[in-house]
Amino acid sequence: MALQEYTEFITELFESGKTHSEIATELQRIGAQSCSLMTVRRFCSDHNLRRRNFVSDESLGCEVLSAINQLILLYYRAAVASNGMWDQIRVDHGREFFLSLYVQEKLSQHRFNTNRLPYKQTSKNLRVERIWPEVNTRVNYPLKRALVDLVDTDSLDMQDNNTKYCVSNLTCQVSQIGLERAVQSWNAHRIPGRGIPNTLAAGGCPQRISMELLPSAAEAARMYEDELGASLSWASAFGTDPFSSEEDRQQAEQVFLQEYPDITVLFDRAVNNDLSLFQDALLCLINATNRFA
Repeated sequence: MALQEYTEFITELFESGKTHSEIATELQRIGAQSCSLMTVRRFCSDHNLRRRNFVSDESLGCEVLSAINQLILLYYRAAVASNGMWDQIRVDHGREFFLSLYVQEKLSQHRFNTNRLPYKQTSKNLRVERIWPEVNTRVNYPLKRALVDLVDTDSLDMQDNNTKYCVSNLTCQVSQIGLERAVQSWNAHRIPGRGIPNTLAAGGCPQRISMELLPSAAEAARMYEDELGASLSWASAFGTDPFSSEEDRQQAEQVFLQEYPDITVLFDRAVNNDLSLFQDALLCLINATNRFA
């Protein structure tokens, strides 16, 4: 390889915190041949020179747990509003269900069969939990590979607020497409000995409930803390909104949509092992955001 003789020099620059672009500039300064940005990236990848953004397990765990708690309650609220009040919820012993179980117990008098416990925690996995490996394989892992690749090649600065905002925004929208497809597929397939979920749930629950009785995630968290005296970790935003006006936001979105009018294509390509289109779209969104924010 053309840069092989500069291995020690490149390694020292990389370990000192230099970006691929800065390394390429230094190589050009000392007269190295074939030292384009792409060549430097490829060299670093081949020599396992990869930079990570580390977060402590404890901090990451608190953030993820808090976000999942609020997300689960969001879906719980929507599902109960659409299908009626469940007689009983069955979950494992994970702490991510605390808010949902709290609300289920608070509203237990509105159930059809009040003789059953409002919820039951078990150590045995339910059949529906088999969907999560499918979601990871069909949705999460392809997009994660695309993002990790961008970080490893120094194409993303995950300490930058605009970058974090764009990564969160686009990845959530694209993953939602895959998640909806996975759920629809699951609900339409036959579970041996049980039946088809869509058919089994066709009638909903016997007892309907008004949306006014269902607290939002923020309301439920405050009720939980006030009544039980427990402290919940509140999820922080992953990148704050950088736009000073709605007009600026619309201009950035217009630039992005001109290049990528249909984001379902980004997901389709990513799950078929072509990560480049999703990556290019993300970089386009970051550039447009930086331009108008």
